[in-house]
Amino acid sequence: MSKLEPPPPLTPAVFHILLALFGKERHGYDIMQQVKADSGDAVKMGPGTLYGSLDRMIEAGLVAKGNTQDPRRIYYRLTALGQTTLRAEADRLSRVALVARRQLGSAS
Repeated sequence: MSKLEPPPPLTPAVFHILLALFGKERHGYDIMQQVKADSGDAVKMGPGTLYGSLDRMIEAGLVAKGNTQDPRRIYYRLTALGQTTLRAEADRLSRVALVARRQLGSAS
């Protein structure tokens, strides 16, 4: 991908995990609860989806492990790239929603 190409759209799971981690380190269960709250119960994320996504996000440089003092709870945090990616995706979704509202409004 060149510098001129926009990043590909994020999956809903990745978007919601990034959003849950914005401004706060969280452990897995806390991330799942925040995703559920942020989505108004529309997105329910199980451990397999969460930890598989987190592993890929760490590999991509979007998320890093945070506080590891308690080995029973691994905390995760956004990286600078994760924050930039989250903002870019939120902007992209806003533009798509604006176009959709225009199209749907003119269809009546």
